[in-house]
Amino acid sequence: MAPTETLTVPTPRHGLSMRTSPSPNRSKKSWRSRVPSAPSWNRHNESGDRLSSKNTRNTTRSDGVRKDRWWKTQLFRGMINDLRRRAPFYWSDWTDAWDYRVVPATVYMYFANILPALAFSLDMFAKTDQSFGVNEVLLASVLAAVVFSIFAAQPLVIVGVTGPITVFNYTVYDIITPRGTNYFAFMCWIGLWSLVMHWILAITNACNGLKYVTRFSCDIFGFYVAFIYLQKGIQVLTRQWEVNDASAYLSIAIALLVLMAAYICGVIGHSSLFQRHIRKFIEDYGTPLTVIFFTGFAHIGKMKNIELLTLPTSRAFFPTTDRGWFIHFWDISVGDIFLAIPFAVLLTILFWFDHNVSSLIAQGTEFPLRKPAGFHWDIFLLGLTTGIAGLLGIPFPNGLIPQAPFHTTSLCVTRTISNSDDETNKGNTRRVVDHVVEQRVSNLAQGLLTLGTMTGPLLIVIHLIPQAVLAGLFFVMGVQALEGNGITLKMIFLAKDRHLTPRSDPLMRIDRRIAIWAFIALELVGFGATFAITQTIAAIGFPVFILLYIPLRTFVLPKWFTAQELGILDAPTASPFTMESVGGNHGQAAEGGGAEDAPMPGFAGQGVMDESDEAERGEAGSMDIGKEDDKFGSGGNGEGTSRRWNSFRSPEGVELDNPTK
Repeated sequence: MAPTETLTVPTPRHGLSMRTSPSPNRSKKSWRSRVPSAPSWNRHNESGDRLSSKNTRNTTRSDGVRKDRWWKTQLFRGMINDLRRRAPFYWSDWTDAWDYRVVPATVYMYFANILPALAFSLDMFAKTDQSFGVNEVLLASVLAAVVFSIFAAQPLVIVGVTGPITVFNYTVYDIITPRGTNYFAFMCWIGLWSLVMHWILAITNACNGLKYVTRFSCDIFGFYVAFIYLQKGIQVLTRQWEVNDASAYLSIAIALLVLMAAYICGVIGHSSLFQRHIRKFIEDYGTPLTVIFFTGFAHIGKMKNIELLTLPTSRAFFPTTDRGWFIHFWDISVGDIFLAIPFAVLLTILFWFDHNVSSLIAQGTEFPLRKPAGFHWDIFLLGLTTGIAGLLGIPFPNGLIPQAPFHTTSLCVTRTISNSDDETNKGNTRRVVDHVVEQRVSNLAQGLLTLGTMTGPLLIVIHLIPQAVLAGLFFVMGVQALEGNGITLKMIFLAKDRHLTPRSDPLMRIDRRIAIWAFIALELVGFGATFAITQTIAAIGFPVFILLYIPLRTFVLPKWFTAQELGILDAPTASPFTMESVGGNHGQAAEGGGAEDAPMPGFAGQGVMDESDEAERGEAGSMDIGKEDDKFGSGGNGEGTSRRWNSFRSPEGVELDNPTK
């Protein structure tokens, strides 16, 4: 079967997915029947379905789904369903890691996670009177990586210390310390109260609300996080004047060079320059090599005589301040214990939105994922890590943007295809994602590497990294996040010459150009308001403001925008396959089906979507290509839950070792 006959070609811009004209021979099966990810003992023997509702769906209800009111919500149902969906794939989550893509993904995520976290530690170190330092941030990242890589239903999601939690921590410090309250004990009680609230949300299936989250909310929050990275980079550079002017200007030069070098490495990775193996090496390892090079760059020639600020570190495996790892949470007044409740509410709102949005984006429609998601169970785990972090006196970890989607991207196995059926004419080619190496090892490995960083020798190495390099890495992360953001892409569309814009661009199908301007204006107002509030003492309340984006999009925007315009300007963040954990996307779920009653992914039952709304996952031509998988023994536990073609043994010009070639 020629790839061009059935490939789904998502357009990264605007978060939309478009399908090329299907072949007359295209299968008419529902998208569930083409999910090739169940263990071998769960496959139908008499049909082509990849997943068996008979063997893996033990507790879901039959065809007649009645509408339950919210007060009849079945407690724990979301978590139980998440575990039952994901449990059959647990062993394959480890065996599928036998793929070369796991190596560069681990290295890339180690640097992409630890270096911004170290820069955030520098920010908190300065603004909380050295209450939080390098070791606290590293331990928080280790705790999150170990717990979520081993126990989570969504192990691809990278969890660690984020920009918003940094803002939260030093804002609480500014409010509490003037009262004479023990800061660590107060933060511990915030974590413990938040643990209870997270567990209440998980038990009552509160993640069902994610069905209302679309690209509108995610793009605004992603835009905000990207600017937080850029802002933190600038703040790091402004501190360099504490030494002298020469140090400041050299730091600015180094930061900009880091940005340019890392960005060029990414451009080369997606270009046609060099041979494929060289190109992929530059793309995979360009950023960490850039950090290493510019750490030594400051010691070349006359630059070695210029003093540069470096990252402050402490003793190996010891807290920054003179205290133990266990917080004396009883060393606080009863009034302050209850005062921590409103702060815990704000933290819980932030984490519910931030972590789940990170999970949605990391499992977005552009990724052809084959294993089910589990939002309820993961919010339960997030509550656990929040409570433990409070007891240890470390920052509260949660899902990372943009690192979480970067992790999934780094695990994508791509291949080059020709748009022509003529094999002799491959002049017009494009690269598509064939599959994602879904496993737990890369997340766990980067966490263990982070733990190793807390040792004495590596802390000495970290102490050598100039703060300017960390600022440059902040710029890299911020620019990369902005580059793929829907707001940025829509603004670029409006800036283009209309006569030179391809008619295939989805936004060209909108008759009212003012609708595009209005949609972008609403997004920018939302971003501006969020960013502005975080620059004041009221920053502690910005999670509530973020949460208001969801009802605004669901109930207000449809009053002015037409359904067609919203369908083009906005889209569900994740595919129905991913969203089945919460009952499907809003407007696509079966009528009357509560999230607790949603069918398991890949099962024939109450349909979440019909054939016309397939919205196949990612460049989901791989779902149709997957019809060939049975020939090669993929899809079984022990045989490989997902495709087990090794991504490092590829013929020239082909991004994947395809046995059919």
